[in-house]
Amino acid sequence: MAKFTNPSKLSKEEQEKLIIGLCRALSLLRDPIEAAQFLKDILSAQEAEMLAKRLKVAELLVAGLTYVEISKDLKVSSATIAKVYEWLKLSGDGYRLVLERMPKKERKTEDSLDEKFDPFSWRNVKRRFPLYFWPQLLLENIIKSAKEKDKKKFREILDKMDKKSALYKQINKALVR
Repeated sequence: MAKFTNPSKLSKEEQEKLIIGLCRALSLLRDPIEAAQFLKDILSAQEAEMLAKRLKVAELLVAGLTYVEISKDLKVSSATIAKVYEWLKLSGDGYRLVLERMPKKERKTEDSLDEKFDPFSWRNVKRRFPLYFWPQLLLENIIKSAKEKDKKKFREILDKMDKKSALYKQINKALVR
C-alpha cells in the first residue's frame, strides 16, 4: 500500500465516513470482472499486487504451508507473512469470511479456522515438529502428488495391508494359546 509520510488531516469521523463509502462501493460490485475494473481504477498496480499477495498468504497459511514455502512461492518477506498470520490469529474476521467463501479446489481436511490457528492443535504440532511425523508426511505428499492410476495402486496395497494385519492378529492369537 502507499506509504504516508504525514498523518491524515481528516478527523477520525471523516476517515470512517470515507471507509464506509468505499465499503458500500465494493458491496455494489456483482462479479469478479466488475471488481477488477473497480480495483484497476482505484489502486496502483503495486497496491493491487500487495493486496492480492496478502490474501494468498492468508490462504496458504490456512492450508498449512510454512513461512519458507510461502516466501519462496510468493516472493514476500517473512515479516509480511508474520503480519498476516497475526491478523488471522488475533481477529482476521474479514480474511476468514473471504477464505470460507472462496471455492476450494480440493478440501482434504475439515479443520475449522480456529483449529488451524490454535498453536496446540494436533495439526499444528505436526507442522511444528515434522521430524517426528516424517513417514506420514512423506506418504501424504507422495499420495497428494500421485496420479489417479497410482492412487488406485496405493489403495490396493493398503487393502492388502489391512488383510495382512488381520492375518497377523490371527497368527498371534494362535501362538498365544
